[in-house]
Amino acid sequence: MLGLNRIVSLRAARIRSCGSPGVRLSSRSSSCQNLGASSRIYCACLLLLLLVTPRVDSWWYIGALGARVICNNIPALVNKQRQLCQSHPDIMQAIGEGTKEWIRECQHQFRHHRWNCSTLERDPTVFGRVLLRSSREAAFVYAISSAGVVYALTRACSQGELKTCNCDPHKRGRASDERGEFDWGGCSDNINYGIKFAKAFIDAKERTVRDARALMNLHNNRCGRTAVKRFMKLECKCHGVSGSCTLRTCWMAMSDFRKTGDYLRRKYNGAIEVTMNQDGTGFAVANKAFRKATKNDLVYFETSPDYCLLDKEAGSLGTAGRVCNKSSRGTDGCEVMCCGRGYDTTRVKQITKCECKFKWCCAVECKDCEEAVDIHTCKSPKRAEWLDQT
Repeated sequence: MLGLNRIVSLRAARIRSCGSPGVRLSSRSSSCQNLGASSRIYCACLLLLLLVTPRVDSWWYIGALGARVICNNIPALVNKQRQLCQSHPDIMQAIGEGTKEWIRECQHQFRHHRWNCSTLERDPTVFGRVLLRSSREAAFVYAISSAGVVYALTRACSQGELKTCNCDPHKRGRASDERGEFDWGGCSDNINYGIKFAKAFIDAKERTVRDARALMNLHNNRCGRTAVKRFMKLECKCHGVSGSCTLRTCWMAMSDFRKTGDYLRRKYNGAIEVTMNQDGTGFAVANKAFRKATKNDLVYFETSPDYCLLDKEAGSLGTAGRVCNKSSRGTDGCEVMCCGRGYDTTRVKQITKCECKFKWCCAVECKDCEEAVDIHTCKSPKRAEWLDQT
């Protein structure tokens, strides 16, 4: 499982190798015109990479490569996305940082799952073919990515990093809650701006086509955006004698992104399989025995592969070599994680802190203790079994 930073370094190494002596490259981006020779070669090679990028949700790729080159040259950005990209380079920077954050959150949520939100080191789509299937994994990725953009933009607004927004202008004057009246003060997170821009930018591509997958993506994008707003909280500072709280100054703040991730993971567990309705404007539940999907539910069209074996067509990396928990009966347990293939056990030595003592003032001193720990990893499939899936 690789993080996005690893992807950047690997691609940068590949791109730098393009600049061999004697290769004549023309600059296709105005941002490259004023750079030195080596930088122009870097930009030109980068453009060659972008031109062969499959038409996926390539704004995820902004987190790896930066907005300067991408705006004009990445094929998969639709016109509206490209215009917003060119007009708001500071926002694209925030989206890039947000991309790294929501990918980390995705990997945290699925760390004990057969599919663990792995990013691929040599794939410009970031996640590979797994998202080509309209599965519940795709539903989750679209939702968490949309939520990540809202969170990143709203945070950047409050920190004064964006030119087009600031703290929430509507949180002014006096208000009240169950504890009584308070004054709006501080800097309330401008969640509505984050939602508005994320909707305009992310949904732009889906609105250029009218098919079932676009409708699914729009629905799950919205579920992700509203999830961030769901966990807005009121924070207050008390004023008065000895902090008596006779007066309060309050502001609205986002909760930690982990809460949004936990919420969307629960929605993933309860995602609803749907079909298009007859007029093509909405969904009908695939199994009449289940309830209809609401606007807060994740929806999907296709069942997921079991992710047990390496399957290039399905985008499955398999679970061979994955660490499992011998004593667990959950998804991280060896029986489930290894798909019944069994597991190998390796005894390793680990250094841990032990015999910790508090030392006045103010430190904790510990000894380094060595202990033997058994690590269990899933066995590889038999060769014939593996060949059936490739």
